[in-house]
Amino acid sequence: MNDYCEDLLAVTANLPPPNEDAVRETVNALYRSESRHIFATLVRLLGDFDVAEEALHDAFRTALEQWSRDGVPANPRAWLVSAGRFKAIDGLRRQARFDVLEDADALADPASETDNAWDDESLEDDRLRLIFTCCHPALSADAQVALTLREVCGLATEEIARAFLTPAPTLAQRIVRAKAKIRDARIPYQVPAQAELTDRLDSVLRVVYLVFNEGYSASSGDSLTRHDLSEEAIRLGRLLVELLPEPEAQGLLALMLLHESRRAARSSPNGELILLNDQNRSLWNRAQIAEGSALVNRALLSRRFGSYTLQAAIAAVHANAPDAAATDWPQIVVIYEALMLADSSPVIELNRAVAVAMRDGPAAGLVLIDAILERGDLAAYHLVYAAQADLYRRLGRTAEAVAAYQQALLLTRQEPERRFLERRLSELRG
Repeated sequence: MNDYCEDLLAVTANLPPPNEDAVRETVNALYRSESRHIFATLVRLLGDFDVAEEALHDAFRTALEQWSRDGVPANPRAWLVSAGRFKAIDGLRRQARFDVLEDADALADPASETDNAWDDESLEDDRLRLIFTCCHPALSADAQVALTLREVCGLATEEIARAFLTPAPTLAQRIVRAKAKIRDARIPYQVPAQAELTDRLDSVLRVVYLVFNEGYSASSGDSLTRHDLSEEAIRLGRLLVELLPEPEAQGLLALMLLHESRRAARSSPNGELILLNDQNRSLWNRAQIAEGSALVNRALLSRRFGSYTLQAAIAAVHANAPDAAATDWPQIVVIYEALMLADSSPVIELNRAVAVAMRDGPAAGLVLIDAILERGDLAAYHLVYAAQADLYRRLGRTAEAVAAYQQALLLTRQEPERRFLERRLSELRG
């Protein structure tokens, strides 16, 4: 370990060495909470995704060794950044790979660091730089999403592949090509200048929303939600609103907050799915509802809003209804019709069909869902069959409801949803 990192450790030199298990637990907790922050800063300092990833893991391995002997430093995040950075520089010098560094000698000199090199604001800005780099228009849309989920959020390649129904080797190659494109095209690791910020924002918002969706309703696995991802997406949304308070950025943040406000009520203590109409609304987070409602109102008043704001307006109607029976379904249908003009898609059409069923009765909604399926849209989407099954069930058409639930079961990849559908089937079969 170099002199600079030893200086960082000096603050704890007079403390007794901690228990090795306690240090391991501390390092594991820091990896879960801080690894992507540290990675983003290492990308800025080292200029290469793969070098930064290797440096990140070297830093945490070194922490396990050093902290068991010397104690946990006062600023673990700064220590880990420094350790990873200098490990990487030593490795690059040994391999003569100076081409990935702008100025290896300057980076190797601790005196070259400015006072704000490790402050919280600088490190937070690194996350924003990283997401704009991952969402650069020179990359394909699929590559933007995959790279952001991998590098900004830290999802494993296999998780991303499952989320997007893509073979893992294909997804891995997509990420490799995206990194190579960033390196070879010398895509800058920076937040865009104001003149191009608005144009670049759309792709960033789309990726942030995809990250939130994966956290709010996990695409597969044992858990209904992944709070770490939805929390990360909301944090990124707040950064974007602070950087560029455009109506759609506000609308997206509102949408995420309003959905997230229901998280505690969406599942039972043992992890079973609870539908919106059956949720205990006293568990909803009123602070998030108030903040989200204020944001959506501000975005709507601008008259420059788009699909995220309209989706947030629908979520606000749900969030502000005192109970399920008081939900203003006619208003929701009207907003969905405006949403279809702004951003028509089969999923939005499906959601509108469900709202129509709530306003006009299950038969009216079923006609619309059948039309979607007859066109061949959403044929591999389990929720279209779950919605169809529910409408059949409400109409008393048991055999057709059973068939639709069975089809939904074949397609779902999430265990809480699977158990919910199995319960519905069991109830229908008596």
